[in-house]
Formats: sequence, structure tokens, C-alpha cells
Amino acid sequence: MPVLRLFAAFVAALFLAALPLQAGAQAYEAHLSPELATAADLCALVPCREVFPGATGFSPRMGQPPYVEAYGEADPQQPGKRKLLGYVMLSTDITDTPAYSGKPVVTLIGMDVKGRYVGVKVLKHSEPILLLGIPEQALINFNKQYLGKSVTDLIEVGPSRPEENVLGVDAISGATVTVVAQNQVMQLSGSAVARQVGIIAPTKRDAARYALSGRNNYSWAELVQLGAVQQLRVKPEQVGLERGAEPFIELWFGDLNHPELGASLLGERGFANLRSRLKEGDHAFFVIRSAGAESFKGSGFVRGGIYDRVQLKQGADAFTFRDLDYLNLYGIEAAGAPSYSESAIFIVRAGAFSAAYPWKLAFLGNRVDRATGHRSFAVFESKYWLPAALLEGGRPVVQEPDAPWVRIWKTRALEIGLFIALLLGVSIVYALRERLTRASTHKNKWPVNAFKYSAWALSIAFVGFGVMAQPSITQVLTWFHALLFQWTWSLFLSDPFVFIFWIFIIVTVFLFGRGLFCGWMCPFGSLSEAIYKLGRKLGMKRWQTQLPQPLHDKLKWLKYGIFFGLLAVSMFSMTQAEMLAEVEPFKTTFLVGITHRAWPYGLFVALLLGISLFIERPYCKYICPLGAALAMPSTFRWFGLRRKQDCNSCKACAVGCGAQAIDAAGRIDHRECLHCLDCMVLYTDSHGCPPLAKERKRRERDGLLITPIGQDGYFIPIQPVAMPEKVANGPDPRMPTDPAAPYHRAGESRLTWLLMELRDHLFPWSRAGWRSQRALQIAGFSLAVAASLAWLLAASGRLSSAAIIGWWFGWSVYEVLIRMSGRRYVKDGPWWRANYRVAGWMDMASYVGFKNLLIGATLFLTLKSLGMLG
Repeated sequence: MPVLRLFAAFVAALFLAALPLQAGAQAYEAHLSPELATAADLCALVPCREVFPGATGFSPRMGQPPYVEAYGEADPQQPGKRKLLGYVMLSTDITDTPAYSGKPVVTLIGMDVKGRYVGVKVLKHSEPILLLGIPEQALINFNKQYLGKSVTDLIEVGPSRPEENVLGVDAISGATVTVVAQNQVMQLSGSAVARQVGIIAPTKRDAARYALSGRNNYSWAELVQLGAVQQLRVKPEQVGLERGAEPFIELWFGDLNHPELGASLLGERGFANLRSRLKEGDHAFFVIRSAGAESFKGSGFVRGGIYDRVQLKQGADAFTFRDLDYLNLYGIEAAGAPSYSESAIFIVRAGAFSAAYPWKLAFLGNRVDRATGHRSFAVFESKYWLPAALLEGGRPVVQEPDAPWVRIWKTRALEIGLFIALLLGVSIVYALRERLTRASTHKNKWPVNAFKYSAWALSIAFVGFGVMAQPSITQVLTWFHALLFQWTWSLFLSDPFVFIFWIFIIVTVFLFGRGLFCGWMCPFGSLSEAIYKLGRKLGMKRWQTQLPQPLHDKLKWLKYGIFFGLLAVSMFSMTQAEMLAEVEPFKTTFLVGITHRAWPYGLFVALLLGISLFIERPYCKYICPLGAALAMPSTFRWFGLRRKQDCNSCKACAVGCGAQAIDAAGRIDHRECLHCLDCMVLYTDSHGCPPLAKERKRRERDGLLITPIGQDGYFIPIQPVAMPEKVANGPDPRMPTDPAAPYHRAGESRLTWLLMELRDHLFPWSRAGWRSQRALQIAGFSLAVAASLAWLLAASGRLSSAAIIGWWFGWSVYEVLIRMSGRRYVKDGPWWRANYRVAGWMDMASYVGFKNLLIGATLFLTLKSLGMLG
């Protein structure tokens, strides 16, 4: 279609014109040396002088976790030595805290000898929003806020709180999760090195006092059940390798200082020998490798005397081990202990450690990005805490610091409370919409519009520009991938407003359809509608129009094409998908601002809002991929808008429908409906609704009582009134399509009904389809067998996650074709009702897509929880 091609060409031109303006984003997926994680001379690979101005030289890597010393000119007090100025650290040597992309922001940090940050440089990041959404300079400016601050300062993203000694740093609008992660990186990296070099004093903890029961012969199974022995298991896919049945490494570890544990694990003689070799204050624990080919001792021990694969962490302290901290473990005496291929006893020689408090064993390794081959730092941890029964007085009370997302929720509690109140208020008002529409008329819609316009205003000002909670299709893609690959609650809870908004959206879409969010609460949709209404008030009504219905019916599919295109691209590259998601104007409008973005993005927003002066909500109706994603489950909303039989011949509602969601038969397409409620106002308006006006005039002429309007949209009759034959025999507007009869009907027992329902959902073939499309049915059956085999291969570890997703998607496409050739019906409304109707292609695609998403996600998560799928 020429219009579609013209629009696509325009969007492509804007996108291509913007790319040169982003050429300065050098840190986005920058290429780093493959030796970066291991090279002794770190500063030969990265620009250390940029983060430590004034330094004339740097040491090789030292310490664990590693850091580099920065030197100045010769120290007059120590001839032959240069003055120590401070330290340089690479963030991924210390922490692999993921940002919003799921990958860490690789950061080089400079810190002076007093613990003050003197330089910060981002070497690499994978945040698409910092490529096309927000200028990378914003991240550079964010990091500059740390300069001059100390590692001993309590720094949080948000406002300062002097009464709590909290220093605030300004966030990047629209990149909350990214900066919260970066704040963690800065503080974890700085404090880890500061503790090693003595800037921060070690933590003091009370020594453990062991409770003894007199038993020295615990079996391995009893130790595991007691929690005295813990497991750390790393799968191959967690480090970027092909998934397999064997783990990358499987470790078991536990405390050896407790007399009963030590004697049970090492035997009486072995434990006595260990105690003879320990000094006062030393603490021993064991580690064995029971599966996997990877060594936990590593190769660093041979080169530098450090076991570089394992650490013990307690609170903010990290303990590493050298050759003098290692003893041979000659055997595990506990009955039922697993066989092992590598073993060690490590000794913690630090007064800061106490066995009474929880600690973690950390396995340090490299994760390979299978797409680029790049290696990045990765840490895998398992928590250990001696059972309370083995400690005198039980476990001590431990005050764990709040997680960053918890602090965000606490600091913005008032705004969050107001936001929740707004969403609840809108939901309640909309749930009571019939009371409002009955109080309104087509000439006076203010009982409805007062609430609707207020929702628009609050959506634009408070939700959009205030808390910047505009939902986006990128969040749908991110959540979809996180559900399948690595769900992290803390990542999504870091942006409370978006998190809460999505709860509201999910609930209301299944209750009412997409219209409550899209029509009332979407900031950009509200802005577009407000501009249209304002244009009408300013005298532009004569130029305001709707697209011809045939053209509208074709253009409305564009947004579904954009959504499926983004979803398909995201399966191969989330980065590319987020770049293409710039078809959304939300970042430019609310998160960043037109004045802070390249001109093509501002022009795109101006064009959309300019067209909104003349066409009602053009972006919502024809382009929005988020609206398309929400439209599909809207097919099965529980509560729709009311229709009556006369609507099949009366066009009053269709003519006034701004969303053009009412067809010639008076049926409402709830995937397109934006819930302006104008049709609901007419539904009970005895002066505006033509059938009601006709009946009202007849009653007035005949002197009959004017009774209230019933739920069916008609006057409660004094006596039955015959409906015109054409209307009575026409389509039923209360159903989006004609009614249909399924293979199983009502009247069976509950068990039979449930079994037939399951068969209907899981078995798409039919006799009618076999007669009309036999080849398709056979092909579909073959594909179903292949897809089932794919699930079995995935469960046995022989098929990757991406492959099973591909198979499941292919099967879903074929299932749509199979059902349309035979079982061409879907349910309308709640699943427990029997309102079956004829399915259109979009109905069937929505049904099959949503059903198979639920089935696939259930199978996927079940296999993952059983350890069968990565």
C-alpha cells in the first residue's frame, strides 16, 4: 500500500539520519582486549591515566580482588621509590553486577590514598537506551558526581538525606535501573580495594561459641539436611557454554572448626591433626569438587601464590587464600559422602571473620558471550551459616543492609503511594462506569468526561513528566526474555513506578481489555488525545477527520506487524530490538525530552503530535507496538461494553467512535477500542440513541409510562414490543463475531466437561479440517510430533533454550492454520463460560499465541526448576 510504504520510508529515514549523531557512543559494546581479565599489566590495556590524573606510572595487578597502584614522582623520603598516589581498579575484577541489559557496565575507577574517587571511565556497556534513547554523555555526567566523594560515604541514587548521613546522586531520567546498578558497582569496587589497603578498617565480629551435643559421627546426608554442608553448582550455560547434563563445576563445602562437624567429616584422627596445625583465631573449611571438569584451585596459584578461583565473603569483607592458607584434604569420613576429584582445606587467618555469622563461598570464573566470544567476569556464590543448634545461644542477630531497590521504594514512598492511589481510583471509577454513563447524555458527557479528562491530565503531568513511568514495548521484550532466561526480581523492582504500572496493566487488560490503559492512563496516548480535543476547541474541527474505514481497517494491522517484528528481532538480538523500538516516541517525549535528543527524534514526535491535531490518536491506532501487544489478550477480556440487538442496524455509535472500533454490524472490536465510553453514554440515552428515542416518542404519543432503561439497553417494557424483523434476524452485536458451537457442549458432567476442554485446547485437529485441508493436518501432526520431541530433547539437555523457543513458535504458527481449517472458534469472555464464537485470523492468532505462551512458559520454568533447562 503506498501509504504504508511512504510511512515506513519516512521512519527509516529518521532512523538512519539519527545514527551518525550517535557516533560518539564509543563505549557501547566496545571491543576490549580478551586478556583484560587476566593480564598482569592492566594499564597497558586500559587508559589508567584518564582516571588518575597526575600519575606517572602504575604497578602490575596485585591483591585479590585485583587493583593497581598509581605512582607519582620519586618519594624524597624513600629514595629509589615513587610516591604512592592511590589505586586504580577495574569493576569487573570485583563485581559483575548486571545493569538493565543483563550485562555489567565495565568501569575503570581511580581512588586516592584517602579513599576519594578521582576518576571514573566507562569502558564498555550494553545499554541500548544509552545508544539511541539517552545520550551516553548522561552516564558520563552521572559518574562525575562521584569525584571527590569517599568510599566511606553512604551514597544513594536520589535526594540527599543529611539526617541519615546519606549523600544523593542525581539519576538519569529513564535509566533508573542502569544508574542503581552503577552505584552498586562504584561502592562495591571502591570498598573492596579500600579494605585491602587499609583505608577502611576491618569489621569486628564476635567469635563463635560452639554448642556440643557429644555426637561426632554425623552422616553426609544428615550434615546436608542440617545445613552444615552446602552445595555450589554452576551449569555450563551459566558461563556461556553449550548446555549439557554435566555441570561446569559442582562443589560441596562446610565448616571444620566446630568439633563435631570436624570429627564427623575428617574422622577423630584427621580432626586432631587439623587442630594441631591451626593457630588461635584461624578458621578452616573444606571444599570438594564432586562433578565437572573445571578446577576450583585454578592456575593463578602456580603463577602468583594465590588461589584465584575461590573466595570467602562475609558481609563487605572478602578473604582470599595463598599457599600457606591451604592444606591437603586426604579424605571425607562421613558415611555416604560423594566421590570427588579435587579437594582442599582452606584457612581464614583474619580477625574480621567469625563462624557465628553467615558467609558465602564464591567461585570466580569467566563467562563467554556466545554471540561475540567476549569473556567477562562472573561470580557464583552459595551461602553458609552454621545451624543455630550448633552455636551457644543460637545464631546472632544480623542486620543486613537494605537492597538498593528497597531503599528506592522507601525514599519515594510518598510518590509511590500517590501513584497507587491514582491507579486504584481510576480502576474503581471505570468499574462503576455504568453509573457515570447513565448520568450522562450525548449532549452532556461531563459525568464521564470529568473523570476521564482528569485521568488524562494526571497521566500526562504526573505519570509521564513527573515520575516518568511511561510503559514501553522494550519492557515487554525485556520481561519476556527474563522470564525465559534469567528472572531477577531486584532488576525490575528498581523502577517501582513501572513495576506497579505493569501490575495495573496486566490486571485491567484481562478484566476490561487494553482500553483502560491505552484510553485513560497512557501518558503519550493522553497527550495525543488532549491535543486533538484542544484543536477542536481552537476552531480546527472543520479540518479534523477520520481515515476512510477501508483504509483504517488496513492500517490498523501495521502495529501488529511492528510488534511481531520487534519480538522476532529480539530473539536474535535484544540490542537490535531496542534500537528498532525507537518507533516509540515515549523516550523522546517523557524520559529524555525533545531538546536533549537528536533532531530526527524530535521531528518524529512533532510529526505524530501534529497529525494528532487532525486525526484522533493516530499513533495509538496504527503504529504503537505496545498497544498491539496488549490488544492480543484483550481478545479474552472478561467484561466488555454493552450492546443491544438494534445496534446491528443503527450507526450512531459507529459514526461517533474515535477509535473506529465499531463495525457495520454494530460489533465492538475490543482489541481496537480505547474505552472513551461515548457508545455507553448513547446506550442508555433516550434522546441520543435512535432506537430508544423512537420508543420514547411512541410512549409519549400513546401516553404510556416512560420506564427506566434496563440492563439490556431498552425501556423496561409495560408490554412486549415486537422488534423489526431485519433487526431481530441480523447479527448479534453483543458478540464480536457470530456464535459458534464447539465439539463439546454444555450439559455434560464436570469431569467430562473438563476433559473435553483440555482436549479442545491441546488437540487442534478435527474431522472438518481433515476433509478440507488433509495435507495441512498431516503436516501439522508431523510438526506437533517434532515439537514434542524437541521438548524431550530440551529436558535431556540436548537442545538449547533458543532452539526450543523456535520450535514452539513454529508449532504455534501451524496450529493457527490447522484450527482455522477445522476448529474455527474461540471463547468470548471468562474461560468458565460457554460463549463460543467464530474466530477471525487475529482472534485465532491471539488465542493460540497466548495459550501456547502459557503452556510453553509452564514447561520452560518446570524444566528449569528441575535443572533440565538453562
